Amino acid sequence: MADLASASGIQTEEQSLVAELKSGSEQAFALLIAQYSHSIYSLIARNLRDTADAADVTQEVFVKVFRNISGFHGEASLRTWIYRIALHEASNHRRWWSRHKRQELTIDAPQENEEGETFCLADALTAGDASPYDCAARAELKRRVEAALQQIPDAFREVVVLREIEGFGYEEIADILNVNLGTVKSRLTRGRAALRDALMKGTAAKSAAKPSAGTMEMVHP
Repeated sequence: MADLASASGIQTEEQSLVAELKSGSEQAFALLIAQYSHSIYSLIARNLRDTADAADVTQEVFVKVFRNISGFHGEASLRTWIYRIALHEASNHRRWWSRHKRQELTIDAPQENEEGETFCLADALTAGDASPYDCAARAELKRRVEAALQQIPDAFREVVVLREIEGFGYEEIADILNVNLGTVKSRLTRGRAALRDALMKGTAAKSAAKPSAGTMEMVHP
């Protein structure tokens, strides 16, 4: 009963916010930006070829939300609707980037530690209290995962980010992407496999680049 009451309260709060947005309330719009801007920026940055464009695309997302809020009728949650717009804008920007900025990106090869440790994407890409050593290790892990994410197909990356990093459920992801549940599960499975392969290739590249002991002796007698 407590969970039901909590869900009902959230829904009522969202309906009130939507009503204020539709009335043109600047305060409500500022609240919306404060609530969603960070997560939307992170989502977009992970789905663009050039993350330097993420701020501009994020701004465009909220412009679209402001312009189209009158057409929001609650078929999905406000959060789901905003994420859907964000992914649509990211997709549009990727197409523009492909047409107008065709160039290869130079990125560091993704790597994996030599112990073969497993990790959770959400833990790797979020900050928390930790020692300086742990912070450095997390930063390196984040760099490897972010680089690997850029190497997998767009459709797979979207689902992996939504599920493993943003924490959406399968049904919510299906709503955001406007695909069926089976497609979500299939893309997630393939996306996880592609990400794992990208990380493993990074490990192999790192190992191949290491000088052998004999070479080290020749360089440093």
